[in-house]
Amino acid sequence: MQHIEIEREELTERLELALSRLEEIPQEARVPEAFRDFFTQEAEFLLDMNALMADLRGGKYRDASLDELESLNRKLYGGILPENYETCPGNPTYAAERMGRELGELLSFLYTELRGAVVFAYENREWDMLVSFELFLEIYHAFTDAFEEAEGLPQVKNIREILYWYCSDYTADMVAERTAEMLDPELSFAREIIMNEDLNDLRYLYRFGEYVTENERQTAEYLNSLSEEEVESIAKTWTEGYRIGFEVAGKPLHKKKTVNIRYRLGFERVVRHAVRQFEQMGLASVIYRSAVHAVNKRQSIRVGYYGAVPNPQFEYDHRNDAALFLDEKFVTRKLQALRNSYEENKYLANTHGGPAVLDVFGETPFVPKVNPDAMKMSEEAQKEQVRYSNEAGQITNRYIIGSERSFTIIAYPVPQIGEKFREIFAETVKINNLDYRKYQKIQQTIIDTLDQGTALHIAGMKGNCTDLTVRLHRLEDSAKQTNFENCVADVNIPVGEVFTSPVLEGTNGVLHVSRVYLEEFQYRDLRIEVKDGMIADYNCSNFDSEEENRKYIEENILFHHKTIPMGECAIGTNTTAYRVANTYGIADKLPILIAEKMGPHFAFGDTCYSWQEDNAVFNPDGKEIIARDNERSILRKTDPSKAYFGCHTDITIPYEELGHIHVLCADGRRIPVIENGRFVLPGTEELNEPLAGLIDGENSASV
Repeated sequence: MQHIEIEREELTERLELALSRLEEIPQEARVPEAFRDFFTQEAEFLLDMNALMADLRGGKYRDASLDELESLNRKLYGGILPENYETCPGNPTYAAERMGRELGELLSFLYTELRGAVVFAYENREWDMLVSFELFLEIYHAFTDAFEEAEGLPQVKNIREILYWYCSDYTADMVAERTAEMLDPELSFAREIIMNEDLNDLRYLYRFGEYVTENERQTAEYLNSLSEEEVESIAKTWTEGYRIGFEVAGKPLHKKKTVNIRYRLGFERVVRHAVRQFEQMGLASVIYRSAVHAVNKRQSIRVGYYGAVPNPQFEYDHRNDAALFLDEKFVTRKLQALRNSYEENKYLANTHGGPAVLDVFGETPFVPKVNPDAMKMSEEAQKEQVRYSNEAGQITNRYIIGSERSFTIIAYPVPQIGEKFREIFAETVKINNLDYRKYQKIQQTIIDTLDQGTALHIAGMKGNCTDLTVRLHRLEDSAKQTNFENCVADVNIPVGEVFTSPVLEGTNGVLHVSRVYLEEFQYRDLRIEVKDGMIADYNCSNFDSEEENRKYIEENILFHHKTIPMGECAIGTNTTAYRVANTYGIADKLPILIAEKMGPHFAFGDTCYSWQEDNAVFNPDGKEIIARDNERSILRKTDPSKAYFGCHTDITIPYEELGHIHVLCADGRRIPVIENGRFVLPGTEELNEPLAGLIDGENSASV
């Protein structure tokens, strides 16, 4: 895949020159001894990646055995694996100890950026390979020049500038390349593998160039053990959720030409069926890899398809690498590049329907360690990151029109969840296919009661300190209007929640959970104080230092904003999922997609209707959901930069920690919906059946 405009002759000439220079480096001693291993090893790595690119292009590994492919895969990712990370230049601490604090930090960034050469080799991306070579050589020559002139080291400022200008100069090219592969189905490297390889031959997993473990192999093996009908049904639940999402929202699916499929390696058999099912809807599938260049990454969040994460700590240590280049000039340049690339692809953008995501759960939860030598965001960089997020969202919304796009997301377990993987997978299939009509009816009963109130009061129990009042919008015509959406199984699978966008003024109190996993990060004793709907204070007990605890929340929940609003208040009703989680002891491994259906949850950041607030939305009973805005999102009409935050993080209180949810009415009445973790509202009793024996302490597993 090559989209960068460069003459073939020039590309070949520059590659030959770079390769010739790389070959000389391992024989040289032109940098201080402390740096020789780094430059020698990186030069050899880049030469190996160029050779691999040529081998793959020539079909060398087409007939390789599974063992040979596994060995190659392990070699490609071995340096950053946990067992080798202590002596890896990608570890900022090792780099600092070996090469000095400041230069070590920058060379650790360089090491991480050069890791992209693995992907470039598999996708035959010669331009990307070339600019990696040239970046490395420019840094190397800065060291050789300083050493040979005075046997010294280059100025840190000079190395930082080389890295900065590499990111800045190539921003337009890298953003254009990324935008094109996000929209154009003809650029799908992965789709060719998914649709054309023999998926019963697990060697196909190694054609992507992603890291592959037993998790991916066993997932593929398990899906291969299922009948075509079973796999087709799993895919159908997913794709129908996407179609119904458009239908329920009254959005024109017939105007759309493409859908973006995001998934984890191992599920190719399901994805193949999904591609065919989407084709029957008139949609071509775009399947792009998670970002490789630092310019296109968003901290440690992966968007796209990807394999196993070789080392989550490595990803976490480099989550703030953008601190190197995030300044006003860079952000302005990147935003212009984004505008230009969307304009160039405006037809593809306008006919793009949005993502269909297949998420996974069951992997060992990751609890990050603080690395004092990792890059840190300055206040200026944090400000510019927020600016980019806000303005990029506005640009994207103009081309992929928010009022016309949708999405769907579903999740399945992976074998790492434990020896009962097959049983848990089967239970998840059942959960994802629960009778939405039954839930729709029960949830309507809950909504009819919630709509009688001016606010909700939520309190915890059993050590949970939640004491929160959430204010609701005023209904002008209760016969035609409602505050809560009756969410069944369309965009968010499985079924099971009612949700609203609260009024911020008057929403006050404390939200507390003893333990929760958000975006694969664990939080212990997470406590968020809310004042007039905005986060006023926060803490957790993950680290010994209060400063580190606050920084952890600031980076991963507030995303460097000073404060963000409560964008959603919801009540999860999927007690069946809760029962399965407790029965198998997997509550701490569930994705937020399922976890949010297992109790009341509160999302901080944008509302569920961001960019689509002006579109009328109706429940199955015909009532319009009027709670689509809050005091911050309404600012989109005057200053969009203050309306959106580019994040939406759900935090769930499990039933076993839930003391009550009461509806507070204007006349002073309090209507109980949940008491001591059980639904007490008449008409909701059936939801308690899966909870029998759990909340009372029998066979209960911690959530």
